[in-house]
Amino acid sequence: MDWYIIDPLDVLLFRESKPFSPGEGARAKGQFPPMPSTVFQALRSAADTRQNKPEFLGPFLLDEDKTLWLPTPKDLIGISEDETTDKKAKSWDRLVSCRDLPSWSCISYPTNHLMPMVFPELGKDYTGIRSEPWMKAAKLLEYLNGSNKFDRADFTANPWDVQVLPHTHMKAGTRQVKDEEGFFTEVATRLKSGWRFVVGAKLTGFPRARVVVRLGGESHRVIVSKVAKPESIEGLSALAQPTQPEIKRGMFAYLLTPGLAETSEELTYGLYPHAWKDCLLGCAGDRQLMWGGVRSRQEKRKVLRGGREKEEEHKSFALQPQRAFVPPGTVYLFDERSLTLEQLPERLLPDVENKRWMDTFYKLNYGKLLWGNRCTIT
Repeated sequence: MDWYIIDPLDVLLFRESKPFSPGEGARAKGQFPPMPSTVFQALRSAADTRQNKPEFLGPFLLDEDKTLWLPTPKDLIGISEDETTDKKAKSWDRLVSCRDLPSWSCISYPTNHLMPMVFPELGKDYTGIRSEPWMKAAKLLEYLNGSNKFDRADFTANPWDVQVLPHTHMKAGTRQVKDEEGFFTEVATRLKSGWRFVVGAKLTGFPRARVVVRLGGESHRVIVSKVAKPESIEGLSALAQPTQPEIKRGMFAYLLTPGLAETSEELTYGLYPHAWKDCLLGCAGDRQLMWGGVRSRQEKRKVLRGGREKEEEHKSFALQPQRAFVPPGTVYLFDERSLTLEQLPERLLPDVENKRWMDTFYKLNYGKLLWGNRCTIT
């Protein structure tokens, strides 16, 4: 697998799939970073049309020093001893992990539900702060191998700015907004200076030199150039398959790429597959990412009017599969007493009878898990 840097030339737009109308619902939310399939299709546009065995991993973040950054494990929380009430102005003094705390194991909870992983009771002199969303890959590797030492320089906030783009369509010859699709806004994202995406891909016929491709909505363009394999990738890849001769105490899994959530009998999406319920102690994560739905666009078609051919604009709608994805950084803690190496899952993907439609998720490395061992963070 080769590795590539993706350097945006403009803002990037990854909006949710829904039609726009005046009034409520006229604002489209953005999704950033983009889904693996979106970035893969952009790269594929510069390669051969037919791909026998494509592979893809990413996208991840790379700074100007070519340091690889990955989503921070969602079980980590910062502890601040500052007594000020403004949480946004605070920075943590130390980190703790909710999977190392005995408090959640004593919670009375229905036996048919997964026990929640809660943060500790800090007392009046301490404040809990969510750690920064991005972590150095080298430090993540140490974390998975049992390290309990962290520094603020190992974490960073989202390295991008959000830009709201308003769109107003006026009626011809008037100062009034059109009734249909007259006004809506959408959210674009601009990476900060020095930051790029980095991805791994195996594509037939992909150019060796730099190439410009379109990525995201509105045909925004990025430069794709080959780069050396990030140093931390090799160490992280070794943790993709648990090979310990026996299950170590507190084995846990970290979600590297978006996982596909499974639908329950109540038609609700969950952060973990049903098959894990008997051997899973808890998970720490955020709300699922919804993607898909109705797509609307304007198309120009040639029609025959009065014996003459003219181009007219027509609105078209297309249905896309509605799915929920578990966000990267989600952490799962397994019960080693009821778990064997044969039971350890390889990916966060549902177990379905017809696996043909799942091939894309496997090839693009959705739901990739990295395995670590529990340690006490102080």
